[in-house]
Amino acid sequence: MQEYELTEAELNSIIEASKPVPAMYLPGGQPMFGTPQTNANNAWQVVARAHGFIWDSAQPAPGKSNRFILAEPQ
Repeated sequence: MQEYELTEAELNSIIEASKPVPAMYLPGGQPMFGTPQTNANNAWQVVARAHGFIWDSAQPAPGKSNRFILAEPQ
């Protein structure tokens, strides 16, 4: 595991992506918006590509602010 520091903008993008979305559907029952989980996963993937870590290995860095994470490098 390696430590990474997210920018304030990266952290905010993940937080925003995790917020609830309206439950609106297209004809045929397809949702208009992704779920908060899907949106958060997509945001993590963008941040992971920018920093070079495996997106789903990220976890909080103990004793540090929420801008610091531990993750497996790619």
